[in-house]
Amino acid sequence: MDTETFDVETGSEATVIDISANVVEFVKGKGDGLVNVFVPHATCGVALIEVGAGTDHDLITAIDDILAKDDRWTHRHGSYGHGRDHVLPAFVAPSITIPVVGGMLQLGTWQSVVVVDPNVDNPHRQVRLSFISG
Repeated sequence: MDTETFDVETGSEATVIDISANVVEFVKGKGDGLVNVFVPHATCGVALIEVGAGTDHDLITAIDDILAKDDRWTHRHGSYGHGRDHVLPAFVAPSITIPVVGGMLQLGTWQSVVVVDPNVDNPHRQVRLSFISG
């Protein structure tokens, strides 16, 4: 297995960060296999979505609607409503696996690899990429 990490700054508000270029560069020249994209954090996830057409904003809006930032959460440390951030990985998983053929990601036309981070308490994230040839 070939693996590496890189850091992502997500800032001080809920956000979706496109990391497709990092993943494309990582698999370049590796042949056929699978790449796993993993965030080792309890309050963010990774997803495949269309970006640039408002979907990233829509995703954050949907998270806010489904997981309201209020005082209903038992998990209460951090900023107001932070408990919802700890529930997020049940909806937006902390990892995804993508097929790679000839060193190229096999994504659909409008798919991008993104980090989804509603947690304003932690603006520094790490992403681990792991490639398994086959």
